[in-house]
Formats: sequence, structure tokens, C-alpha cells
Amino acid sequence: RGRLSALFDPHIRAVTIAITLMNACCLFAWWGLNGWVPSYLRLPVTQGGIGLSSSAMSWFVMAMQVGMWFGYVSFGFIADAIGRKRTYIFFVVFAAVLLPLYGILRQPIVLLALGPFVAFFGTGYFSGLGAMVAELYPTAVRATGAGVAAAVGRIGGIIGPYLTPVLVPAIGQGGVFVLFTGLLVLVAIAVFALAEETKGRSLEEISAPAAAA
Repeated sequence: RGRLSALFDPHIRAVTIAITLMNACCLFAWWGLNGWVPSYLRLPVTQGGIGLSSSAMSWFVMAMQVGMWFGYVSFGFIADAIGRKRTYIFFVVFAAVLLPLYGILRQPIVLLALGPFVAFFGTGYFSGLGAMVAELYPTAVRATGAGVAAAVGRIGGIIGPYLTPVLVPAIGQGGVFVLFTGLLVLVAIAVFALAEETKGRSLEEISAPAAAA
């Protein structure tokens, strides 16, 4: 039976801390972005927004939701083909590239076309997060580790929607999107450094080194 304190044993302490911070960064960026986008699209141009009407903004958001759904659904198929670690980094890096573009470009038709791709890459990686994180822990604390990292990381999801509107007057609309980009870059670096590629390997093979440690 696993112990909560085992998450901070020397051989997995760094994993627990890094995955918790990674979750916090992901959720801050996701909730901050998706909580702010409707306001950003509706805000008058003089205040740094796009100046859409409420009805037009709704169509833009719905288009992003479609891209989000395809991102969720397709992650597993892509991961089966090239591996979970590669797919996760691929999604996160593309999201980091597209986010500042979404904050810089001002033409509504371009944003309408770009939005689904931002949502596709900026949300799809959540489909693989649980499986990838679980493989970083030995069997005895696998569920505990993944659960604690996800639950504590939710603090980022709580802070994001409240802090984003506060940051906009200080660093501007573009600055907020760059902040989200920076958080996703940190996530990509953490995954690259921590996660193993498990494509074609059995669970017993993956678990053996962690259990031995």
C-alpha cells in the first residue's frame, strides 16, 4: 500500500514537484486563455480588443470549441502512431507558437480561422496528461501521485481566470498571450526532461525501474 509521504521520497520527489508545477502552468494558461478570450474578442478596439458584437463573438468561441473537440479526440490516435511524449510536446509547442499570433493579429476573419487551431493544440494535450504522468510513478503510488499533482496543480486553474484581467492593464493584451506562451514552453521543457517515451513498451517494463528505485 502506498503512502502519501512516498511522493517525496528522494527518487521521485523531483517528479512530484515538477509535475505539480507543470499542471499548475497548464491550467493557469488554459483557464486564463479561455476565460479571457470572449472578453478580448468583445472589447473595443480602442481598449486593445477586437470589437466584435456579442453574437459574432459567440460564433468565434464555438469555432474554437470545435477545434478543441478534435484536439481531444485526435491526441490518442497521434500518440499511438508516434508516442505519448512526442505527441504531448508537439501539441504544447504548437500551442505556444500559435498563442502569441492570436494576440498579435487583429483581423477578425484571420482570428476566426486561427482560433480552432489554437484550441486544437492548446487543449488536446490534456487527453494524454493522465496516462503520461501515471507512468512516471511506481505502482504503489501511481494513482496517488497523479491525483495529488493534478489536484494541487488546480491552484493554477483557480488563479488564471482571476489574475488575467488584472494583468491586462499592466502588460497589455499581447503581454498576456506571451505569458501563456511562456508557461507552455516551461511545460514542454518539463515533459522533455522528465517523461520517458513508452511507445511499444509494456507496463511491467515501464514500472520495473521505478519499483526497483
